[in-house]
Amino acid sequence: MLNESARGVYIISVTPFDERGALDLDGADRLIDFYAEAGVNGLTILGMMGEAPKLAHQEAVDFAHRVIARAGKLPVVVGVSAPGLAWLAALTKAVMDLGAAGVMIAPPGGLKGDDAIVTYFQNCVEAIGNVPFALQDFPQANGLFIPVSVIERVAATCLTCVMLKHEDWPGLDKITAVRAREKHGMRRLSILSGNCGIFLPFELARGADGAMTGYAYPEMLVGVCRLMAAGRRSEAHDLFDAHLPLVRYEQQPGVGLAVRKYVLRRRGVLKSDAQRKPSLDISRETAAEIDFMLERLERATTSLPVRAAS
Repeated sequence: MLNESARGVYIISVTPFDERGALDLDGADRLIDFYAEAGVNGLTILGMMGEAPKLAHQEAVDFAHRVIARAGKLPVVVGVSAPGLAWLAALTKAVMDLGAAGVMIAPPGGLKGDDAIVTYFQNCVEAIGNVPFALQDFPQANGLFIPVSVIERVAATCLTCVMLKHEDWPGLDKITAVRAREKHGMRRLSILSGNCGIFLPFELARGADGAMTGYAYPEMLVGVCRLMAAGRRSEAHDLFDAHLPLVRYEQQPGVGLAVRKYVLRRRGVLKSDAQRKPSLDISRETAAEIDFMLERLERATTSLPVRAAS
């Protein structure tokens, strides 16, 4: 089960579709094998980059079933965020019955004030029971800024909150502040960072335990985490810097998922880079720019350590 000691890379998985927009469950097998071979520590599905709002409830359950079965011993965290608690609770029960390690919850936009955010998570715990969850702090998506004091209150009153999925931006000082509060009595949470890993080496240096994000080269995320844990900071930055142009390109709002799926198709991981509509596809010019970056990346990483020893 997910707990506060979680660390390393919990890769945010895309959801594979065929050209007609139907779930590609065979493609899910290839995708999970690819992530496992990259050395990830866990998987997170049905996040924002997993196109979760575009899936019907049964489709979400079917996809979770296939991933959990294929992942074996790798823990799988499932995004269950929803406007209503009934849908959230139903999906949580379904995936936990299938063997999920825990769930990820982002508060909905529109909550007014700190008390409302704390109450929302308390209501979630009441709805889902004794299920470990990650608090997704993603103000760019829902417009909610969650202060460290509110995170501390959630940790104190919702004992099944075991992780902070950190995506505030700028957010490096927030990681420092959370870790500082833990030295003064706040219950420790695992901190895994998102935002495509665009600040990953710095977040790890500030006290993050790893990454819970996507990126079409998960072996880079794994390598940076392992190099930083081994005290090889300069090598970690060298590896990260080689990937930074593509990381930045993938981080673009709107088109980022299309970029990630395009690269995964180019790498032979996905059969199709199709998204479920409504979607924003990449242009011919964008594809050419990505191809250019992939060629440069191949040259730049030839002599770099992709992974460090565990």
